[in-house]
Amino acid sequence: MRRTEAIDRIVIIGGGISGLSSAFYLQREAERQGRTLQLTIVDGAPALGGKIHTLQRDGFVIEKGPDSFLARKQAMIDLARELGLEDELTATNPAAKKTYILHNRKLHAMPPGLVLGIPTEIKPFVGTSLLSWGGKLRALLDLVLPARPAEGDESLGGFIERRVGTQIMRRIAEPLLAGIYAGDLKKLSLKATFPQFGESECKYGSLIRGMMASRKATAAAASAKARNSTFLTFKGGLSTVVRGLEEALSSVERRLGLQAAAIVKEAEGYSVVLEDGERLSADRIVVTTQAFAAVKLLAPLTDVKELEAIRYVSVANVVMAFDRETFGIDFDGSGFVVPRSEGLHITACTWTSSKWLHASPRDKVLLRCYVGHSEDQESVRLPDEQLIAAVRKDIHTTMGITAEPMFTEITRLDHSMPQYPVGHIQSMNALRSRLERELPGVWVTGAAFDGVGLPDCVRQGKEAAERLLR
Repeated sequence: MRRTEAIDRIVIIGGGISGLSSAFYLQREAERQGRTLQLTIVDGAPALGGKIHTLQRDGFVIEKGPDSFLARKQAMIDLARELGLEDELTATNPAAKKTYILHNRKLHAMPPGLVLGIPTEIKPFVGTSLLSWGGKLRALLDLVLPARPAEGDESLGGFIERRVGTQIMRRIAEPLLAGIYAGDLKKLSLKATFPQFGESECKYGSLIRGMMASRKATAAAASAKARNSTFLTFKGGLSTVVRGLEEALSSVERRLGLQAAAIVKEAEGYSVVLEDGERLSADRIVVTTQAFAAVKLLAPLTDVKELEAIRYVSVANVVMAFDRETFGIDFDGSGFVVPRSEGLHITACTWTSSKWLHASPRDKVLLRCYVGHSEDQESVRLPDEQLIAAVRKDIHTTMGITAEPMFTEITRLDHSMPQYPVGHIQSMNALRSRLERELPGVWVTGAAFDGVGLPDCVRQGKEAAERLLR
């Protein structure tokens, strides 16, 4: 029931990119509809931005959290344009297009034409040293194997193995794709992670043929920025978009440094109770927290077993800065990924100063190493000195680096990577249907639902705004 003053009171729980995007698009949609909103953002952290955190240090631009986003996903580019930040976007160094995969402790260049680990150019794929001849022939069998689309969902790893074989799945696809989710491909949902793979099998009868067609269609439809680079970021780091959103949301009330402790049903709408006892009245609520935090708020009001089934993985980033004079190596690419079979602590290494020209002074080198996945949570929990020693040992093993870092920055992202189990989409649809019936006006969104990348979170924030003000 709308109150006579016709002000929509909306509380957004979570001040990361999902919450900020929800607030921004709620504000925009309300203006379009001529409605008045009273928006409040609640977050337990002292500052907005969630995992996005850019550190400016000694001329370096260092990302403590995510470092870029996929250019082909338009939502972030659209947001940058709407914030007046499009000119701040920057692409990867065109001279550093090569990416490597570690195999038998040696770096092998990924063959041209690989799209999400799937070959779309046959000749360079046949010439790669990453696979045996048996592995290559097994992959090419995808072109003649009959389609066998699953009636429901299946695991991402099981699907890739079924279409192109175990070698591609373990040596190429797993280190590339699992890096996005830090998960086990055999446990991740195909439909929730890479539905285009299953669609390729249905439409073209072949994963390879489908990805070839998709690559052509994507190239034709992509913006100029997306055509020139797989990844994009901002010249001043990803915190640029957080500052832009903060400025655009200057009239929005904020309760920072305080957790939302409970959601209470009232005779008219809801109250959000903060940990200091303050109660915020709300007609609608957007919950953008991690799934386990959302469970604490919603479980007293309704069944949220689907959220309880989502588990999280912790990861860490170790960033090292070097003086180029003492470093002794020149890079011809953007970095490498590491299959789990190699037995290292690191899962990938970005040659940041080579990949992003704005990230480092010209006489310095910046490396970013990734640690931790679903089957290795021990490495993430190592004490700082042991973690640094383990990473330095790995970069010596893989690249022969012996130079002493000028400084090292460690970021631990605890419970940051949601794992989408098989059947995830169906489960989330069931959850949202139940919430719509039992808690009308409460919407849950964010990385736990429909994509962990920054553009995915922005898109979901926009969808939340449209849904709530429909």
